[in-house]
Amino acid sequence: MKRNLSLYHLQVKRKSLIKGSVIATLIAITPFLFNLYESVPNTQVWNTFLFTYDSKHWSNANIVMWIFATKAIPLFLLLIWFFTNKHWWYHALLVPIIMYLYQIMVLFNDDQKYFDEFQLIYMMPVMAVIIPSIYLIRAKMFDEIIDMDKSIEDLEFELTSKPKTFWGKIKNYF
Repeated sequence: MKRNLSLYHLQVKRKSLIKGSVIATLIAITPFLFNLYESVPNTQVWNTFLFTYDSKHWSNANIVMWIFATKAIPLFLLLIWFFTNKHWWYHALLVPIIMYLYQIMVLFNDDQKYFDEFQLIYMMPVMAVIIPSIYLIRAKMFDEIIDMDKSIEDLEFELTSKPKTFWGKIKNYF
């Protein structure tokens, strides 16, 4: 029985190590992904063996890809953060995620007249749902803390206890 448990824990640790390594590698390659725009030519039409892109109103495919990279890389990092976050407030990350998604959609829209101008109007319904939801989650957690049979001294000790290790201090921020 004990051997089966240790084997199970070993498998869980191995999966966690692989998952963490993949995520760390993805984060580490983001500077290289950002600089991929430099391989795009400074012409209006960009021809590749997969597709042809016409930058139309931008008149330069390189500029469009640079703008795309400045929107896509933070979106990519926010998505990693959203899917790996274990804290109660991770839904707040949906607001900047949707903002970046909207900016990318507008970037490739043919009408460039209103680029990055009306995103707040489109984000209002999303924010109207997410912000109250986060507040309700926070209020429910606060009520559960109050309803617990902890004394004020125990709660005070918990809030003022300082981690002893470097990693413990880092974990307090996340």
